[in-house]
Amino acid sequence: MTRERVVLCRTDPPILVCADVQAQHLGEEGIAGRAASRCLALLELWRAELWPVLHLKRIAQAAWFDPASDVTDWATGFRPRPGELVFEHPLPSAYSSSRFAEYMTSLKHVHCLVAGCSLDETVLATVIDGFHRSHRFRVVIDAVTCSQPGIVDNGAYGASMLVVIGKFAGAELSSDLIEAAANEA
Repeated sequence: MTRERVVLCRTDPPILVCADVQAQHLGEEGIAGRAASRCLALLELWRAELWPVLHLKRIAQAAWFDPASDVTDWATGFRPRPGELVFEHPLPSAYSSSRFAEYMTSLKHVHCLVAGCSLDETVLATVIDGFHRSHRFRVVIDAVTCSQPGIVDNGAYGASMLVVIGKFAGAELSSDLIEAAANEA
């Protein structure tokens, strides 16, 4: 993944995309505490600056889909607020939502930062689909995690996912983004 000097422009900030930050990913095998706190710190920064936030929610994964269950609810602190966009997607790529695909196509210059869960599903598939549509994505590498249960070495698995994603997207660190926002103030 390529890393460049982070520059945040208040007049045209990147869209923060929070991918699948749902209660089901917060279990023992789910999102790590550090990744969740970094993702939440970015979300709070974007909200404080009134920058665009977009939430993705996976809605139809057969292994756990149960309309009466609360596992698909938003994780604490990540519930979308008024003015933030929400796109539900049935397949791994957010582009499987026609609303999301239309929204992204309607933007003149698309540049998004992706954080959250499902690095190996939603993030990977969305970044690849976006790359083929000339949409620029950058993954916040310390604010994303894989949601696969039963992975023996989750760190190595996540690192391998980041190598693959690096072919299609850039990389950022949450600390660099927070510092860049402070310098822009």
